[in-house]
Amino acid sequence: MIWFWIATSVPVALLSLAAFSGAGWSLAAFLYMAVFVHIMDRLVHGAVAKCGTDGEFPSGAHLSILLGLTHLALIGFAVAAVSGATGLSWGARFLCFLAFGLFFGQVSNANAHELIHKGARFPRRLGTLVYITLLFGHHASAHPKVHHVWVATPNDPNTPLPGESFYRFWPRAWVGSFRKGLSVENAMRNRKTPHPPKWTHPYVAYVGGAVICLILSGLVFGWAGLLAYVMVAGYAQMQHLVSDYVQHYGLSRKLLSAGKYEPVGPEHSWNAPQFYSSALMLNAPRHSDHHLNPTRDYPSLRLNETVMPILPRSLPLMGTLALWPRFWRRVMDPRVQRLQASAD
Repeated sequence: MIWFWIATSVPVALLSLAAFSGAGWSLAAFLYMAVFVHIMDRLVHGAVAKCGTDGEFPSGAHLSILLGLTHLALIGFAVAAVSGATGLSWGARFLCFLAFGLFFGQVSNANAHELIHKGARFPRRLGTLVYITLLFGHHASAHPKVHHVWVATPNDPNTPLPGESFYRFWPRAWVGSFRKGLSVENAMRNRKTPHPPKWTHPYVAYVGGAVICLILSGLVFGWAGLLAYVMVAGYAQMQHLVSDYVQHYGLSRKLLSAGKYEPVGPEHSWNAPQFYSSALMLNAPRHSDHHLNPTRDYPSLRLNETVMPILPRSLPLMGTLALWPRFWRRVMDPRVQRLQASAD
């Protein structure tokens, strides 16, 4: 567990200092997220965590909750810094935008994803609150109730279509997951007797919470704060969506003769084995095992490179490559074709 704590705690400290202490700390926070993590991936090899006999790591839950609570403070720090309220220079504000955005996209998103899969109410609500502060609250419904059900099929808006670029994928995924998550929640509520009051609908919290966040940022930091909030949250959302794009590109479940899709298997997600970026992202790059065992604690997620598709580089680097569709297809399409040929 020590590597999970180190990888995630260092940027929290750097970002907190960067928000109030000038360009030097802003640069350090950005370099940690953008450069140091990848250097560590190259230098250090091996498993991020070894699974115990019972598969449980209580301290994993403790770190997730701490990161969730810390996020609520960091989002305020980010808006204050990027809006200029803390007196930073334009260069430091830009570096803060990049560094906070990278942290929210790679750590807060991964941690919220971990929390919404928990059985206990408090972690689930904390994860949902993290997504709400990133103006992405509907993901708390769409991810477990749509994505996990329909992943690697045309019914999942967060699975990219064959040959689809990221720029065509992300608006379809955002809007599609919002709509399908809403549809599933409506159907579930309609089956209940008596019908619950409308104000208890999860989407009231998702949309209402986002509006409250925006109003508060505007009241406290003015129009600059409102713009800063939208920019930082939007940047974090794009990183989440590019992760979905990378982790499911070109992989699909077969439609069986009975009209149902084959069960989700290890071959339906791309994975990344790199040490330090996996620790930073709470093992989110071990994506196949997560789909096979959604409630498994992140330190216990397993990686079997013989049966799970492996990305040629770390998840953050592949997300960057996905922004260049021609190069992305040149790297990934041959790998997809080889997987399809071996499956046939």
